[in-house]
Amino acid sequence: MTGGENELESVRVARVLRAEILHGDRAPGSRLVERDIAAELEVSRLPVREAIRMLVAEGVVVARPRSWAVVREFTAQDIQEFSEVREAVETLVFLLAAERHDEAGLAMLRAALDEEFAGAEADDEVRAQDAAGEFHVIVARLADNSMLNELLFGLVTRLRWLFGQHDDLLGMAEQHRTLFDAIARRDTELLRVEVPRHLDSGRQEALRRLAERSRAVG
Repeated sequence: MTGGENELESVRVARVLRAEILHGDRAPGSRLVERDIAAELEVSRLPVREAIRMLVAEGVVVARPRSWAVVREFTAQDIQEFSEVREAVETLVFLLAAERHDEAGLAMLRAALDEEFAGAEADDEVRAQDAAGEFHVIVARLADNSMLNELLFGLVTRLRWLFGQHDDLLGMAEQHRTLFDAIARRDTELLRVEVPRHLDSGRQEALRRLAERSRAVG
């Protein structure tokens, strides 16, 4: 296999593993065994190794020297620190999106919101959560700031993990509808209030899930 083919395989393997982690199919603390993943996905171990490195860089896998890589177990401190950075960055992103969006961008955002509601109403957790993540990705595009996009690129997988902690799919979609309406109206004052409120709900859900897992283990 050529270097280019290995790179493509690495991207594919990373996409599969990322989805399994975000959707809870690979639990926090579970081992990522190269040979097992390679056999499961019918690839060599090299693209699996590269895919694991990608996920380490994205913050959802921990590499342990002379041992197995494992799915990251987020702590309450991790969630708090991530939430603090996220609030500062994403509030600015939403404000810029409100100021700079065009009709085509707003239509893309509306489509993501509609998809999220469709998933929530069908009680399709994966569909709703993926659309919720896409909603935030599109908002970042509408902000039209390359430096902010670079910052968010390093956070996006952990951001999508955070959305996976929500049980109230319709409630999350309703929050996004409030944010969408504010962006459409270019209502930056409302966004200054609603974005931190929305992000805090994600933090609270993540902490609740963490407490539940701790009780189950204990």
